[in-house]
Amino acid sequence: MKKQVRILLVFSFLLLFALSGCGNEQANGETNGKATVVNIGIQQNVDPLLLAKEKGWFEEAFEKEGAKVKWVEFQSGPPQIEAISANHLDFSSVGNSPVISAQAAGIGFKEISNARLGQKADAILVQKGSSIKTVKDLKGKKIAVAKGSSGFNLLYEALHSAGLKDTDVQIIQLQPDEAQAAFNAKKVDAWAIWEPFISYETIKHQASILLTENDLNNLAPSFLLVRSQFAKEHPELTVTFLKVYEKARLWEKNHFDEAVAIYGKAKRLDQRVVASALRNNPSTNVPISDKVIESQQKTADFQYGLKIIHKKIDVRRVVDNQYIEKALKK
Repeated sequence: MKKQVRILLVFSFLLLFALSGCGNEQANGETNGKATVVNIGIQQNVDPLLLAKEKGWFEEAFEKEGAKVKWVEFQSGPPQIEAISANHLDFSSVGNSPVISAQAAGIGFKEISNARLGQKADAILVQKGSSIKTVKDLKGKKIAVAKGSSGFNLLYEALHSAGLKDTDVQIIQLQPDEAQAAFNAKKVDAWAIWEPFISYETIKHQASILLTENDLNNLAPSFLLVRSQFAKEHPELTVTFLKVYEKARLWEKNHFDEAVAIYGKAKRLDQRVVASALRNNPSTNVPISDKVIESQQKTADFQYGLKIIHKKIDVRRVVDNQYIEKALKK
C-alpha cells in the first residue's frame, strides 16, 4: 500500500512538472526560460511563405535563435489584422486594403517589405457565358467579395470608375471558400477575388476576367507585416524572418517547376493553375518604394472619400524599411 502511495505521489509530481513546462511556451513572441514562440499567419496564396513552410526553413532558422514557430491559417487579410490587434499574430502577408483599414483603426503594425507589386493581383470574375461584359453591366447584380480585402477595394474602384455606387449593386460579403462555392453555383453574378482563385476559375471553369487593377492603371501591392511590439522586442528575429522569405523567393525563382509542384501538392491545385498564378502576380521582397507609397496613399484617400475608412491617414507612417535593408545585405 505504501509503495502504491509513493508511486502516486511521484506520478502527481511529474504531471505537475509537465503541465508547468507546457505553460512556458508563450504565444505572441513572448520570451521565457524556454523559447520565444513566433506566430506566422498564412492564407490561401501560393508564395514564398508557403514554400518556406513546406521546407521547414522558418523552423530551422528560428531554432538557431532560440525561437519556435507556430503557423496560423487564414482565408484573407482582414482576419490577420484582427489577430495582430489581439496580439495573437507576429508576422503576416496581406494586400493593400487591409493595411489601410488597420492603420485607420490604430492597430500596431509595420510594413517591412513589399511582397508583390500587384498589377494583376485581383480581378472581378464573371461566369462563362455571362451577359456581363462591362462594369456598368454589374448594376443590380450580386457580387461576392471578402470585406476589407484587396478585392473589396478593387470592386469599389471599379464601380466608381463606371459611375456606379455600392448601392447600385448587391454586395455579398463572403470569405473566399464560401464565395467560390456561391460563384460556381451561380448564386452570385460576379466575384472580386485574388490569385490563385483567379487562375483556378479561368482555367478550370472558363470564367472571364471583367477587370483587374491594370485596367484601372492602379497597383494592389502586398506587404509583409510585423506586429510593432514584436519588432521592438525582437528586431533580430524580424530580420531573420525576411531572410528566410528571401531564401524561399529565390528558390522559387531558380527552381520554378519544382516550386509549382510543391505548391500544387500543398494546396491540392492543378499545376497549370499554380504556374499561372505565380506568373500573373510574381513575388518580390524589396524595400517599399515611393511609387508603392504613392499608390497606397491614393487608395487610402479614395477609401476615406467614400467613408470606407473614417480617418484620413498618412500611409508612410507604417512603412519601416530598416529590416528589409538589413536582410538583403550580402
